Amino acid sequence: SKEIEHAATVVSDDLNIPYNIGLRTGVTSPKERQKQKINTPKSLISTPETLHLMMSQKGYSDVFKSLEFVVVDEWHELLGSKRGVQIELALSRLKKINPSLKIWGISATIGNMQEAANILLGTSEQATIIKADIEKKITVKTILPKVIENFPWAGHLGLKLLPEVIKIIKEKQSTLVFTNTRSQSEIWYRQIIEDAPELSGLIALHHGSLSDKLRTWVEDALHDGRLKAVVCTSSLDLGVDFRSVDTVIQVGSAKGIARFLQRAGRSGHSPGAESVIYFVPTHSLEIMEGAALRHAIKEGIVEQRIPYVRSFDMLVQYMVTLAISEGFDADKLYEEIITTHCFKSVTKEEWQWCLSFITKGGETLHGYDEFHKVVIEDGLYKVVSRKIAMRHKLSMGSIVSDSMLNVKMQRGKKLGVIEEWFIARMQPGDVFWFTGRNLEFVRIKDMDVHVKPSKAKNGIVPSFMGGRMSFSSQLSEAIRDILFDYKTKPHKHAELIALEPLLDLQNRISFLPGKDELLIEQLKSKEGYHLLCYPFEGRFVHEGMAAILAYRIGKSMDITFSIAMNDYGFELLSDQPVDVAKGISEGWFSPENLYEDAMKSINATEMARRKFRDIASIAGLVFTGFPGKPVRSKHLQANAQLFFDVFKDYEEYNLLLQQAHEEVYTFQLEIARMRKAFDRIDSQFIVVKQPEHATPFSFPILVDSLREKFTNEDLKIRIEKMIAESEE
Repeated sequence: SKEIEHAATVVSDDLNIPYNIGLRTGVTSPKERQKQKINTPKSLISTPETLHLMMSQKGYSDVFKSLEFVVVDEWHELLGSKRGVQIELALSRLKKINPSLKIWGISATIGNMQEAANILLGTSEQATIIKADIEKKITVKTILPKVIENFPWAGHLGLKLLPEVIKIIKEKQSTLVFTNTRSQSEIWYRQIIEDAPELSGLIALHHGSLSDKLRTWVEDALHDGRLKAVVCTSSLDLGVDFRSVDTVIQVGSAKGIARFLQRAGRSGHSPGAESVIYFVPTHSLEIMEGAALRHAIKEGIVEQRIPYVRSFDMLVQYMVTLAISEGFDADKLYEEIITTHCFKSVTKEEWQWCLSFITKGGETLHGYDEFHKVVIEDGLYKVVSRKIAMRHKLSMGSIVSDSMLNVKMQRGKKLGVIEEWFIARMQPGDVFWFTGRNLEFVRIKDMDVHVKPSKAKNGIVPSFMGGRMSFSSQLSEAIRDILFDYKTKPHKHAELIALEPLLDLQNRISFLPGKDELLIEQLKSKEGYHLLCYPFEGRFVHEGMAAILAYRIGKSMDITFSIAMNDYGFELLSDQPVDVAKGISEGWFSPENLYEDAMKSINATEMARRKFRDIASIAGLVFTGFPGKPVRSKHLQANAQLFFDVFKDYEEYNLLLQQAHEEVYTFQLEIARMRKAFDRIDSQFIVVKQPEHATPFSFPILVDSLREKFTNEDLKIRIEKMIAESEE
């Protein structure tokens, strides 16, 4: 938002146009908001959450009557989230206030561009797509190890290639080093400073847990060309134009083609300029992703964004928002919301359920006054309680995260925020690494974590929830294409030439699958009998496939499995061998009865229970707390689970309960994508091999499963032994 405000102000000043540009976000001061109320800006830059807050104020319709244009930036990113639903609902109301309203969207290239445009405009409009006839040049370079045999077979940090990364940083004008998690960014920042102390003061750290003040300083310094490099996460993916940045480095898999392209575009951010991105693999198999990404970019392959539909938590929140301000007519509002893509399938009966939910808590909660939020006055649905209105405004939005604690120096300087669950494990005197420095934990007071500088050389790095990602469907397919072509076509990619010793080893001690083949490996170790399968379909799909396969095997024999998986395949570990040939003939990999077996094998109810916490918070069933005094995560979860169990037992048709299950099926289990994977496997020839030792394919999965059972030292010895056995 600040970047757009700055750019618009520069243009306005250069053209000498007296154009009043306003910025309104969650951190805008009350004084500035009041100033905007008296003197409405010609152009207002805002967020979906703030727009809905404005709609909760009396007289908002008069303010928006003169609105002529709405421009939605980064629509491709909003589309695949509930923030996109907020935009859909807000636009449906703004178009009603001013039917001649012009709507523009700005989007990166995605696989379902026409659908994205239609969703933005609504069901009754025909979208026009304007696309520049300019091909953006993107150069992808994979940093390859000098000796592939010495490169790790497993891992996720990539520090083995740190010297090459430091060399690039020194050679280039300004570099963004992207990592996938905040903890990984802290580790990389620390290691760069330790290995190249001359870069101190020229390199910075940027991620979502740092304070606004610190992040703003980094962005300004980067914009002014004062920094050689910034180690960052997705916090710098969007909305930033840094002319000085000429190079981007991606550490580890980006997990998606669109995300990789988005990050590549942070360099060469001017017309005609070339974007240069270096890919840093963190283990051997990841090397081929560089070739897969280059192939996908050349072919114009990019992911679709799956829009949310029937998000009833957002709908009931929106209804209460309008009831707080000017009230709403139920019939008229229904006609508005069904013009949106998200709610076009809502029936009159479901609409009545929503009205009942906000007025009397629905069928189950009607005995509790706190859920009687909205009343009917003169035919309009309104909120008359100031307490209900205040609590609703404090809880508005679509983003629900774990409780965050402020990290402060003892003298009071705020460094950023950290998740409650991490700090809860710490004792006074413990040392952790945060904002690029070692800090000693002193105490927790209210919602503040007091720390002081530590001279200790080592400290634990905070890990953050939600850091686990999976290959997208398109990236999975691109990697399969590259791997399968290795057997049949002359390999021109530098990545495959570098991987040749490893892939040849895989083929020699086991098998290298082709396009119409699926590889299954069976091996025995001290841990038991391992069954490993390699669909190359992404972690989330493999998690579901492993559970379904374990369930189907369990129907024919008394057996228990432990499951492990990564983006390349999955493992079933048991105390007895499995007859795979017999299982294939019995339909273990058949797409038939997939949905039913998924529901029986995967604890979908428990997954929906966890998902329901977010839905309950958005819908206003649970109160998340006051500013500075949020409700603790474990209490939020307990309260939400209570509602989940009540609805499950007494109101199975509750729309919020149904929504929780639908979101699990669509976004977590990816049932549709899993079905495609089973359909593909059903037409493939299944090759079963029994290697004596771990193979290059199995090694990363086996190491991940061993990580939970061994200390770091024991694990290191075990890994070295496994590699030695495989290379014999």
